[in-house]
Amino acid sequence: MAGELGVLNALDVAKTQWYHFTAIVIAGMGFFTDAYDLFCISLVTKLLGRLYYTEPGAAKPGTLPPRVQASVTGVALCGTLAGQLFFGWLGDKMGRKRVYGLTLILMVVCSLASGLSFGSTPEGVMATLCFFRFWLGFGIGGDYPLSATIMSEYANKKTRGAFIAAVFAMQGFGILAGGVVALIVSYAYDQKYKLPSYAQNPEASLDPAFDYVWRIVLMFGAIPAALTYYWRMKMPETARYTALVAKNAKQAAADMSKVLQVELEAEEEKVMKLTENESNKYGLFTKEFAKRHGLHLLGTTTTWFLLDIAFYSQNLFQKDIFSAIGWIPPAKEMNAIHEVYKIARAQTLIALCSTVPGYWFTVALIDYMGRFAIQLMGFFFMTVFMFALAIPYHHWSEKENRIGFVVMYSLTFFFANFGPNATTFVVPAEIFPARLRSTCHGISAAAGKAGAIVGAFGFLYAAQSKDPSKTDAGYPTGIGIKNSLIMLGVINFIGMLFTLLVPEAKGKSLEELSGENNENDAEHAVSARTVPV
Repeated sequence: MAGELGVLNALDVAKTQWYHFTAIVIAGMGFFTDAYDLFCISLVTKLLGRLYYTEPGAAKPGTLPPRVQASVTGVALCGTLAGQLFFGWLGDKMGRKRVYGLTLILMVVCSLASGLSFGSTPEGVMATLCFFRFWLGFGIGGDYPLSATIMSEYANKKTRGAFIAAVFAMQGFGILAGGVVALIVSYAYDQKYKLPSYAQNPEASLDPAFDYVWRIVLMFGAIPAALTYYWRMKMPETARYTALVAKNAKQAAADMSKVLQVELEAEEEKVMKLTENESNKYGLFTKEFAKRHGLHLLGTTTTWFLLDIAFYSQNLFQKDIFSAIGWIPPAKEMNAIHEVYKIARAQTLIALCSTVPGYWFTVALIDYMGRFAIQLMGFFFMTVFMFALAIPYHHWSEKENRIGFVVMYSLTFFFANFGPNATTFVVPAEIFPARLRSTCHGISAAAGKAGAIVGAFGFLYAAQSKDPSKTDAGYPTGIGIKNSLIMLGVINFIGMLFTLLVPEAKGKSLEELSGENNENDAEHAVSARTVPV
């Protein structure tokens, strides 16, 4: 390539080496924390309901009122959406590295603070929890565009997909860790307090000491984030940002010489030529961007939006599904802490058997099969399994067929992770120009979180039973789990169609994909835009 910079080419052709793995771990630990913090709340919401909303003498233990439940589970997602847009933009303005430490500090502080509360009234506790979980989400949001962009800019072109997917796959371990921490804490308390179930003795089934359980589970999220802070601060800025955006060829060559342990020359003239080139100056809200990348951005935002509706609604009504099929007994048959244990056990099993393996299948195969094929296949199988669960739903709800239901349900998760859940994260970090890469990834990720909010809030209400006597306390009747699953199947099918807008990035350099590496780069941009069929 006539206009390609030596320092970027050196990164593209570098053999897989130690610094690649340190980058995966540093970026991945952020993701581990993100997933832990976002998903651990679903393990303790039932306990919060018992602690703060149990009426003396009621037939059933207390549950969070619908508005409180929606706020507690959804407020972090709203924070994440805002954080993705803000930090995505900031990452292109100030540099990836400078913003990276900031998001981590925010996550550590807010993880710890969400386990504290001002006042002991239910309102006070919930308000504090929601306030800090919003800002926790805000920090988590920044991690999405920054981690993906840093990893894609550090990686070589042969295994770039696997590296970015490996960072994302740490999410699986985060979900797993949430379940394990809740299991350990609840088991320890269960052993110590050995209390009767709610049906046997409503007052005795709850001990004030259980208030520590949810706080410990939430605060634990600060530990992995705090551990990686030092390493994040030692990481040099990516060469692509330094050279193509900050226009500092000397610094880029010096940083990468250290990282790659080879001598690289500073190509100041080339950097000036590339960055002064008119076709490398267009902004996000320009006709030129719309012409070159408009359809790409539409593809990455819509697919992530549609995927997350399905993905987050599954995760959120997971415990309701477990109750419906009998994995978790009715609330009144357990004491407060035993319920946490049962929910955590079910979530850990699902994570272990389907969530975690799905991610690593993507890591192993993404640079062979390509992003496009994996995303299309994932959406296809999610559609198939959703319909297979929904149409004979009555059959699955009978006692002897419950294991079959859980297997099918796990397969849906498996193909979400060996499919669009991973690829929607990878692709936006590869196909946009360096000066807009973090912003465009943030926009795509924020569209995903908007889908998560629709999934989390919408399906909280939609999955309620059509029979008024069977709905959860305080909820209006919904369309039932069967119809909710049919809707999710349709959403996955639409996701399959929008995947056709997303280009294949396998085996190409980032500059080739975005058309930044050549003075007359129009033909590159076009060739990178064609979609494999």
